[in-house]
Amino acid sequence: MSQRQVLQVFEQYQKARTQFVQMVAELATRPQNIETLQNAGVMSLLRPLLLDVVPTIQQTAALALGRLANYNDDLAEAVVKGDILPQLVYSLAEQNRFYKKAAAFVLRAVGKHSPQLAQAIVDCGALDTLVICLEDFDPGVKEAAAWALGYIARHNGELSQAVVDAGAVPLLVLCIQEPEIALKRIAASALSDISKHSPELAQTVVDAGAIAHLAQMILNLDAKLKRQVLSALSQIAKHSVDLAEMVVEAEIFPVVLTCLKDKDEYVKKNASTLIREIAKHTPELSQLIVNAGGVAAVIDCIGSCKGNIRLPGIMMLGYVAAHSENLAMAVIISKGAPQLAVCLSEESEDHIKAAAAWALGQIGRHTPEHARAVAMTNALPILLSLYMAQDSSEDLQIKSKKAIKNILQKCTYLPALEPFLYDSPPNILKHVVGQFSKVLPHDSKARRLFVTSGGLKKVQELKAEPGSLLQEYINNINNCYPEEIVRYYSPGYSETLLQRVDSYQPLI
Repeated sequence: MSQRQVLQVFEQYQKARTQFVQMVAELATRPQNIETLQNAGVMSLLRPLLLDVVPTIQQTAALALGRLANYNDDLAEAVVKGDILPQLVYSLAEQNRFYKKAAAFVLRAVGKHSPQLAQAIVDCGALDTLVICLEDFDPGVKEAAAWALGYIARHNGELSQAVVDAGAVPLLVLCIQEPEIALKRIAASALSDISKHSPELAQTVVDAGAIAHLAQMILNLDAKLKRQVLSALSQIAKHSVDLAEMVVEAEIFPVVLTCLKDKDEYVKKNASTLIREIAKHTPELSQLIVNAGGVAAVIDCIGSCKGNIRLPGIMMLGYVAAHSENLAMAVIISKGAPQLAVCLSEESEDHIKAAAAWALGQIGRHTPEHARAVAMTNALPILLSLYMAQDSSEDLQIKSKKAIKNILQKCTYLPALEPFLYDSPPNILKHVVGQFSKVLPHDSKARRLFVTSGGLKKVQELKAEPGSLLQEYINNINNCYPEEIVRYYSPGYSETLLQRVDSYQPLI
């Protein structure tokens, strides 16, 4: 065989390898092909091509593996069991930027599925190499590495700690300062994934100086970057008062309130989440948000969106109102109670209704004035129907019952209470009667109205155990009226009168 023929054979072999990996990479983009490729044993065919002498074949083989591993955890596990990860990690440190991006993509695709698969990446020594890639000259390599590190860290605290121990955090903080928007997004997302698990991990991110740089990007024009920045600040602030105060000290107010009016729904949601995570800690932090106009801004935001986008804003109002009478009154003054009542009746998801019920209970539990503000929204009958509905979730029933109890125990606005005499189950009715027994002794106009509206008659019809709290409440109400009035409205009194008519002998 001549030299020319030998060269032709090698050219054909190289061409065939190139066509093969390109075709597999292309087929792997379509879900309907995945099972066929898997059954054909494509993993074992791609593995040797990761060490091919031709760089483009290496890169395309890695890309194909990444696309397969990205599809489901079975294929990702096949990458691990096929002993492919050590090859990827070895090549990641040695090869060009195109291969590095493809290899980091495979690691991300494997690590995203489960903590076990992410741990396999850690065990093969990939973290150190990925961290080195964060210092690469090429922004695309940094982005791919940051993405893989974030996907590993998001699973649990142990994996996140491994990413921290590898030295990733300071380099991720440098990445959010780079000019490329895509790199900023992924680095902010990775910092968010690291911070979320524990105060200690969040503190590591803070110590690296992340807060100041994240806070500067709140007003960036890129919506996807804003989402990640707000998420990262939320994950830091949620853990403790000290961390929340550090976020506030970066002067995020009132700047962050502009995000509540953003066109992007998830920017709105993440901004509400950040404000909620700060508000929940102390009355002082909640007061700071009130002073910045945050309560009114969140209420406007809740009114402008639907579904899960509303949820953090609803909870934020509940946290603020829970702290003190004054803060609850700030929510009332900003028209928070009617907006929560709208959410209660409008939303279809039980968990959102449960949050609205809880928040209304936090507003109404302080004083008669607070309870009246909630009662005037007509939320009480809705809460009662949600509590009694068989198709309501257990959580919604519990939250509705608790909210009704909180509001009723303070409510002295009798027109709101009276319908509950007729519709309530015994465990709610007890609290309603209790409130009437507190108000009627001191209000002559209310006593008269209670008779004419049929309330007194209804109370006489109630069956109460002798010596029970309900019986005590009924006795207190009856003591507000002359004995003949009480007797007149008692069950069976008309029969007694008719018997007296029958037995009466007229004087002729």
